[in-house]
Order: sequence, then structure tokens, then C-alpha cells
Amino acid sequence: MTLTETDLTFLRRCVDLAREALDDGDEPFGSVLVSAAGEVLFSDRNRVKDGDETRHPEFEISRWAARNMTSGERAAATVYTSGEHCPMCAASHGWVGLGRIVYALSSAQLVEWRTGWGMPASPVAALPITAVVPGAVVDGPAPELEAELRALHQPS
Repeated sequence: MTLTETDLTFLRRCVDLAREALDDGDEPFGSVLVSAAGEVLFSDRNRVKDGDETRHPEFEISRWAARNMTSGERAAATVYTSGEHCPMCAASHGWVGLGRIVYALSSAQLVEWRTGWGMPASPVAALPITAVVPGAVVDGPAPELEAELRALHQPS
């Protein structure tokens, strides 16, 4: 599916959250949960700098959705995220039964950049979301946001 202007608007909010995370000394990732009616229900950014590597925004969205939404509401919602879910976050998404995922930057792109910059590999495999959640509806990446995301992820 081609990304719509609405998709890009929510993805830009995710990039803003990623920038906020980076400005706070964290890794640049941000995510937004949107209802079927287009209402932002929950948003968050990475919070791993203090040592809890599970504090990804996509995982926090799954936790919030499990506590605050019915299964039908979760299935009809969309998760927008600056970077494609890692396997942990993809699994949480699948277990909670969230709907469509739209990402701005793919895991493959990020791995390629990090390798080119000589950065260490992640301790977790960079798998496509559908390798973890085969039935997931996934759209991305967003080429319109690639340069901005590259700048956020590039080491200083």
C-alpha cells in the first residue's frame, strides 16, 4: 500500500519523538498509536538510556493497548513508528493483536547505515516484522523521511 498524507503526518510526529529522545540522550525512536477514527491514543519515545533495553516505544504501546483497549479496538488501530519494530516489539504487537504498522525506516536500512558507520551490530537480529508476526499488515518505509532519519541515527 502506498503511504498516504495522513500516514506521513503521523510518521513525522514519530520523527519528532525520535528527535526528542535523541535530545534527551537516548536512541532516536518514536511511535504513535492511532485509533480507527484517527485519534492519537498514545505516543512515546525510546527510554533505554538508563539500562532497561525493553523501553522501546512500540513495546510501551503494546502494554498500554492491552490495558486500555478492547481486542476489536486494538485490531482496528494503527501503530506509526520511526523505525521498523525489532523482534521483541513485533512479538508484543502480535500478542496484543494490534492492527496495521506503518514505519518510516526499515530495519534493513538501519543495519546498512550502522554497518557503514562502523557501529557494532545489535544483540538482536534485525528481522522484518512479518518474519515475527506473519499475518501483520505492514507498510513502509517512507523515502520522504529517509534523510532526516539518517541524520538522527548518524553518530556524532
